[in-house]
Amino acid sequence: MDFTLHRHFSDLDALANRWNALLAESIVNVPFLRYEYLSTWWETRGGGEWPASAELALVTAHRDGELIGIAPLFFAPNLKGIPSLLFLGSIEISDYLDLIVRPADLTDFVAGLFDFLPSLPFGWQCLDWHNLLETSPSVPVLEAEAKQRGWSCESEQTYRAPFISLPGDFELYLAGIDKKQRHEIRRKLRRAEDGGLVSWYIVQDENALDAEIDAFLALMATDAEKAAFLTDVMRSQMRLSVHAAFRAGWLQLAFLTINGDKAAGYLNFDYEGKIWVYNSGLDSRFIEFSPGWVLLTYLLRWANENHRREFDFMRGTEDYKYRFGATDRHLFRLCLTPPPGLSR
Repeated sequence: MDFTLHRHFSDLDALANRWNALLAESIVNVPFLRYEYLSTWWETRGGGEWPASAELALVTAHRDGELIGIAPLFFAPNLKGIPSLLFLGSIEISDYLDLIVRPADLTDFVAGLFDFLPSLPFGWQCLDWHNLLETSPSVPVLEAEAKQRGWSCESEQTYRAPFISLPGDFELYLAGIDKKQRHEIRRKLRRAEDGGLVSWYIVQDENALDAEIDAFLALMATDAEKAAFLTDVMRSQMRLSVHAAFRAGWLQLAFLTINGDKAAGYLNFDYEGKIWVYNSGLDSRFIEFSPGWVLLTYLLRWANENHRREFDFMRGTEDYKYRFGATDRHLFRLCLTPPPGLSR
């Protein structure tokens, strides 16, 4: 394999289609590894999570002219101040991250990458890779390669990410959750529908998208914690991500209205047969109608009826996720440190 370092995203635009095609066959295929997502993430350094001084350190591998693997990396001090190579997307707003490579090429790609990384013109001291799924094939391969080369390897479980496997039938889904919670969902749905004119929709009109984003951010900002999160640069990042997802065809921005007013919103990704729940907001004026629960119920019904196989709540252990029947998967962080003198 021939490895190449890329230090500017503008040099990668010609690879965008091949990047996404490779991702479709990769060991992990998640929206946070799409070219359009990571290129916009880099524009704002994750909504200001990382300093402007962070440097792109993206590595591609080709064999006979074919794109074989991508290590989507950047160089910056990690949370402990150690100069590191981190995954693009790290850490807070991209729930799942990984290498991009087909299963058959994973072992060779990792070995070649370990050979190549010491030549990079950065003073990195470790590979600090967050948000790896526990089921990712890359985790045991990385650990084995590090051990073979005498690198130290620290692994820690960092997050739980609840999800629901969908049977394709809404009533069958409801029958599979706790009886008490099933009655609670139905009760809240009836109360909302009896309390006013309830409707919901998924945004389809690109001409209205900016106004719909404004409305969604306003709903988010009614929560004090989310309002603090929504700095100007984070708002810019979310706009870029939403527009990129819409253009690529995997945005699901949905609203619940009560008597014509937006009472709740969900910003999801509809990608690869799954719904990925990214963020939400609600208007506290309608709290007596449980608008978040009601919209979530409509979205789960839609997902079952439209043959989505999974509803992924992603990171976070909020109680409502488990009341809707979610079970956990886990995420890991790997910190791989070469022997002194090997990195630069």
